[in-house]
Amino acid sequence: MNDNIPTRLGIIGGSGLYQIDGLVDAEWLSVESPFGQLSDQVLLGKLEGIDVAFLPRHGRGHCLSPGEINFRANIDGLKRCGVTDIVSLSAVGSLRDELQPGFFVLVDQFIDRTFKRKSTFFESGLVAHVSMAAPVCSRIGESILTAAATVEGLQVQKGGTYLVMEGPQFSTLAESRLYREWGCDVIGMTNMPEAKLAREAEICYSTVAMVTDYDCWHTQHENVSVETVVEVMDHNSAKARSLVRALAFELMQSRPVCEKGCDRALDNAIMSQLSSNTKESMLKLDAIAGRMINQSPVAF
Repeated sequence: MNDNIPTRLGIIGGSGLYQIDGLVDAEWLSVESPFGQLSDQVLLGKLEGIDVAFLPRHGRGHCLSPGEINFRANIDGLKRCGVTDIVSLSAVGSLRDELQPGFFVLVDQFIDRTFKRKSTFFESGLVAHVSMAAPVCSRIGESILTAAATVEGLQVQKGGTYLVMEGPQFSTLAESRLYREWGCDVIGMTNMPEAKLAREAEICYSTVAMVTDYDCWHTQHENVSVETVVEVMDHNSAKARSLVRALAFELMQSRPVCEKGCDRALDNAIMSQLSSNTKESMLKLDAIAGRMINQSPVAF
């Protein structure tokens, strides 16, 4: 692998974030994936000199609920666009008093409570087990923190655990209290299996969780509602767009190999013999696992 590779920053926009300010040479591109249809077209352009690919997670107009999102197609599509780094922006509820609506949390851990979603690219005879001990890229995280310091009024907590629930309903009171006992900081519906799939795709991944409300555990605040979420979300989205622009300024046009190994996650993960798999299954993974497939002595 080369010491430096061109950077293409992938931005996955969550609820309320359907555009990127300051993008030049912008063009919406339809991307085909063997895993199905992406949430929307991908917006390609340059931001502060960096190549950027923006994907609205729920589609423009918020047409997809969390359980309807084709996470595999989204990550595969971004990989096909040449994305090397992903910043995932997500609206979340707070499970901590100090994380008030309007706060941003730079998440470093997840608890995955989803159960209906396709969570791996590796199936049909090709087995791989990637490590998720450190599910986000700290290199991108440090750049986000530096960028956040330049955004007026933006309050960011470094580190936090994101409980990902299936949804689309909000938590019961008993669930909300349980997640607090587990040590979770925020709760949302969208970053799993997204983070797992990004790791399998060998893309450096980070999450910025934007607090819109307190989850229902907080007896001194009204239970979460769409109205309260949308109101705070509008303010958060403006700050998120400023953060993305500042982050692009911080990132280099080319970067070294990831010191955390995010871009080499498949090195010791594939259990199956590549020679035992069909041409069809290998071609389906040409973007996700192309680096490993190309090293195989079997010609397809």
